Amino acid sequence: MRLSQMLFVTLREDPAEAEIPSHKLLLRAGYIRRIGSGIYAYLPLMWRVLKKVSQIVREEMDATGAQECLLPQLQPADLWRESGRWDTYTQAEGIMFALTDRRDTELGLGPTHEEVITTIAKDMIRSYRQLPTHLYQIQTKFRDEIRPRFGLMRGREFIMKDGYSFHTNEESLKKTYQDMAQAYSNMLRRSGLQFRAVDADSGAIGGSGSQEFMVLAEAGEDEVLYTEDGQYAANLEKAVSIPTDAETSPFASFEKRETPGTETIEKLCKFLKCSPTQVVKNVLYQAVYDSGITVLVLVSIRGDQDVNQVKLLNELTKLAVNYQGKTILFLTVPDAEAQQKWATKSLPLGYIAPDVADDYIVGSKEVNSKFLRLVDRTAVDLTNFVTGSNESGYHVVGANWGKEFPLPSLAVDVRKAKKGDRAIHNPEQTLQTARGIEVGHIFQLGTKYSEAMGATYTNEQGEEMPFVMGCYGVGVSRLAQSAVEQSYDKDGIIWPVAIAPYHAIISIPNISDAQQVEVAEKLYAELNQSGIETLLDDRDERAGVKFKDADLIGIPYRIVTGRSLKLGKVEVVERATHKSQEIPIDEVNSTLKQWIETALK
Repeated sequence: MRLSQMLFVTLREDPAEAEIPSHKLLLRAGYIRRIGSGIYAYLPLMWRVLKKVSQIVREEMDATGAQECLLPQLQPADLWRESGRWDTYTQAEGIMFALTDRRDTELGLGPTHEEVITTIAKDMIRSYRQLPTHLYQIQTKFRDEIRPRFGLMRGREFIMKDGYSFHTNEESLKKTYQDMAQAYSNMLRRSGLQFRAVDADSGAIGGSGSQEFMVLAEAGEDEVLYTEDGQYAANLEKAVSIPTDAETSPFASFEKRETPGTETIEKLCKFLKCSPTQVVKNVLYQAVYDSGITVLVLVSIRGDQDVNQVKLLNELTKLAVNYQGKTILFLTVPDAEAQQKWATKSLPLGYIAPDVADDYIVGSKEVNSKFLRLVDRTAVDLTNFVTGSNESGYHVVGANWGKEFPLPSLAVDVRKAKKGDRAIHNPEQTLQTARGIEVGHIFQLGTKYSEAMGATYTNEQGEEMPFVMGCYGVGVSRLAQSAVEQSYDKDGIIWPVAIAPYHAIISIPNISDAQQVEVAEKLYAELNQSGIETLLDDRDERAGVKFKDADLIGIPYRIVTGRSLKLGKVEVVERATHKSQEIPIDEVNSTLKQWIETALK
């Protein structure tokens, strides 16, 4: 392609809307253009990158025996109601674009396709002889993000590969799950990315187990905890660990003490001259179930630990049936306005004890009349601990479970693991931390959707059985931007060879020089003919502008038909290292071919 004929506009300044390097660079280099909040146009250079990523994904999926299809983006709400996710996606998470057509039929724009694919399997797969089967697609998805940001990282419209497998049993599912883990690793490796596979929370998708594939980058929204021995890696939402040991309490007897201005753990420990590991803090949450019932949740946890709201949400979801529900619509820390709707009197915030009285709650059909009390395992074995007294300005010291306070019956792990904790698989290993961008996620769904939607097959004994399912997603557009986030410098993008829009760019320093133009044209034709995808910068611009643009757009190799032509050579610059060398004109093709083949291994 000739740059003089391409829709190609670069910017010298960072756009005001862009926050992270990859977003700034993709806009500046003319890869994408913002059309609306979280909505971007993929311009010609970007589309070439996306096609290359898609082709790698497609080749790895096809190699596993998966079959490509294309599913509708417009989905009937009734399917989502069958699975029980309509309220979750339109209210709780609020990420579904929902609409009503002229016939008053409710529809959604698909953020994912479990319901659609399960319906297809229900209609078309009758017998165990048709299983296992695995279908996938590459298409646009939609999410009504609260705060779209970071360009293609968190947009409202994005390209994704999603796949779904159907099985007769867990053993068959786990085999495909492992095949997908390997395929996803292959995809990222072939795309030239540094990544880490980590244990993850299944979230709204559901299922018994899942794994995320994180591209390592400082701007990553996710925190990854891992051990140096390579035996453990998980995202922060899922990570488990052994916390530091609690110190021995200096308080030998129970007493109430005045502790003015100590509504935080830090202030309390400074005032009492004690360790936060000797404190039981009591954190209040408000959970609203899809049944319409609000439950006030009190979590007792060791003072040096923080509540992991994803873990807490999972524990509360397990209890949904107790409140006539299936899932949680909202989980929040109730502010003063929220408390006015159910509190009989002002709560002693910062001084709450594990036994705070239920009469703080105005019970009704909409609000459960008792606190749901949970205790994190870090607090279960504490003795002579410090905690609130249910009176502002006062705490108690030397408290014990089963004596001054009843131990909550529900002991759970809802703490947030953190760097420096000991690993469960080997306490000699401590957790390290890294930032990551989630580009892939695979799930063992089990029978969650098939049971909910009545999707069954006939087994060898003639019995109707629910499908065992798996689900596997890769963000194609997100993967492309994460490559930029992982690899750039002060001059611009550094694309991995495998997904770069072009392998090489020929820059003609002076288009008035007939020899420079002639050699450039000859190399341009020869390289493209031999399969080396090459751009020709034949614009009437200064050499410095061309070199800056070549660096900005990140093409792996730049060929300059400049002064070295007198020696029968051209200058070839490697973008990643800025290493420059002069190569005889008739050796350029073979040299680049060798370099590209080496980069793609």
